[in-house]
Amino acid sequence: MHNTILQVAIDTPLDTTFDYRYLASTEKTEQPQVGQFVRVPFGKREVAGLIVGVNKTSDIDPQKMRDVIELRHQMTALSSHWMQLCEFAAEYYQRPFGEVALPAVPKALREGKVASIERALKKISGLTKPKDEETKEKNNEKTNERTKTADAATASETTHHVTHTLNEQQQHAVDSIAATTDYACHLLFGITGSGKTQVYLQAAKALLEKTNATGQRAQILILVPEINLTPQLENQVRASFPRLNVVSMHSQLSEGERLRNWLAAHEGQADIVLGTRLAVLASMPHLKLIIVDEEHDPSYKQQEGLRYSARDLAIWRARQLAIPVVLGSATPSIESWQHAETGRYKRLILNQRAAALATVPRVGLIDMERDKAVEGICPSLLKALRERLARGEQSLLFLNRRGYAPVMHCDACGWISNCRRCTAFMVLHKPERRLRCHHCSLELRVPQSCPTCGNVDIQPLGRGTQRVEEHLHALFPEARILRIDADSTRRKGSAQEAFDSVHRGDVDILLGTQMVAKGHDFQRLTLVGVINPDTALFSQDYRASERLFAQLMQVAGRAGRAASGVGSVSEVLVQTRYPQHPLYRALMNQDYTGFAASVLEERQSAGLPPFVFQALLRAEAKTLDKALEFLTTAKTLLEHEGIVINDPVPMTITRVAGVERAQLLLESSSRAVLQAFLKPWMQALRESKSRLRWSLEVDPVDI
Repeated sequence: MHNTILQVAIDTPLDTTFDYRYLASTEKTEQPQVGQFVRVPFGKREVAGLIVGVNKTSDIDPQKMRDVIELRHQMTALSSHWMQLCEFAAEYYQRPFGEVALPAVPKALREGKVASIERALKKISGLTKPKDEETKEKNNEKTNERTKTADAATASETTHHVTHTLNEQQQHAVDSIAATTDYACHLLFGITGSGKTQVYLQAAKALLEKTNATGQRAQILILVPEINLTPQLENQVRASFPRLNVVSMHSQLSEGERLRNWLAAHEGQADIVLGTRLAVLASMPHLKLIIVDEEHDPSYKQQEGLRYSARDLAIWRARQLAIPVVLGSATPSIESWQHAETGRYKRLILNQRAAALATVPRVGLIDMERDKAVEGICPSLLKALRERLARGEQSLLFLNRRGYAPVMHCDACGWISNCRRCTAFMVLHKPERRLRCHHCSLELRVPQSCPTCGNVDIQPLGRGTQRVEEHLHALFPEARILRIDADSTRRKGSAQEAFDSVHRGDVDILLGTQMVAKGHDFQRLTLVGVINPDTALFSQDYRASERLFAQLMQVAGRAGRAASGVGSVSEVLVQTRYPQHPLYRALMNQDYTGFAASVLEERQSAGLPPFVFQALLRAEAKTLDKALEFLTTAKTLLEHEGIVINDPVPMTITRVAGVERAQLLLESSSRAVLQAFLKPWMQALRESKSRLRWSLEVDPVDI
């Protein structure tokens, strides 16, 4: 019997690894490898760990060293490339390696559910199949025999069926991506409806043909910002590559599905992985191309735990593997646009719609000072809705505020429906007769009278999607009206059912929040109306105008996408009290280039990203004073040459669920200088052993 010392990473806030003794009873005992999982004792518990080192000796006293309970060998060890990816994420975002690597894998792997793992491995290797697949195979057995000869003749060909002709701009983009033999970041800047998805698919096709010709394996990773965009794109990918194994990764998968899909990617059985931000950490040993759709979307930034940017990790991963990465957007992030301006990214432009007869919609502004709204909708917009109904065309109304009304209000005493646990209003949800806080999820019944003065005439103030829906039903009782927001699509699969009904033509007027704004190809839709976008113009967040412009450009792009033309010129009508605002003028001209240039000029003069680099330390406490006191102390822990540390301030929404919150912003003109400061600073903060909850976000998106 001989001993091996395993260096093990564990999912713990402690920024260190732990040495354990592995007892090998015979020479034939499997030798542990870096990248394998183990079960080890940790305190009074048994936990999963990941081997990051295999040594013969340790600095730990042998009497104090504990033994590995189990070496898990059901799956192939994680690659050094994957380990390096997690190591980079841990270093850059200032988290322990174990807190990055362990949560990145399915729960069944961490918990060592051997039966589940072995069952999943058998399924992905084809040793066993679900019953419906077995039945289908038996029914098609004779057909399969007849096609064996044909399949053998075409075995050397790429297994895909990507079809219709690309225009000149699309073909140029595909050729540029396909010609890449090393790392390169391509910014695919294409207006909505310009056929970016076809560029993705054709670039994937070209890559697969190239790798197949050389006998190499290839895997492709496609990232989307939101779950509700996954089914439509997945259907397109599966239709284009019917012989390839396509798997999805997102948070709505069951544990069994996530395990099976993750293992398929890890074992090289999945050819294409399509997923939300968590998919960027998937283990893919043959990864040859990464595509990030809607790269500007803030959903790519994780807002709890490891606060990583999936887009930025995708770019780092492409550089690590010396492969191309494609960032696609009609409204690129200002950071990506700046990189393209300086030549760091290669810009590929699609400025015409892909469908031959599809037209870019005309954008008009409705001056709400002149065209007075009734229940949130101006007469001009109502007239346009009636015209579409008469022609049998579809309309979309966009209002990025769910619920019935943002607040309940008493005219007699001024009472408003504040959340007692948060510095926020409780939103009226009329169908459920509930007041709901969208920050802490507190729910209360709608009061029959004012809780302060007893006035029975309390009224909703403002409008959400539920209230506008009610008004639309009263105006157009014959119309088929559908609301899509987070409240109407809570049930699993309900969002896809709703979008399918729109695509089938079963909806005349679609009303929705940002869920409907991007990625959906509504062929019958010729009118988009935007309700109440002005609030974002006066936000204290310096990114608010960038996000609003992107949002409006995206939702405007839902109109006029039909290839055959459905009758009228497609139109986008934006209701605003500030029609002369530069943002709306740029929107009317659909001039992203001019808008981005003005934003970059403002950012540079104000010393804001992308011209500086930021980190944000947040603290939570029972009292605001305690949170501010902690941050004040943190500011003085280390000297900080080349770093600007601003004074601590309360967060915009200071209290959430009864917890007071404050923040401390750090800035530097050098990313390297900021990173060099953060590591010892984080160590000093951990050693302070404060009982407050605190967290650090590098490259924050909400300040």
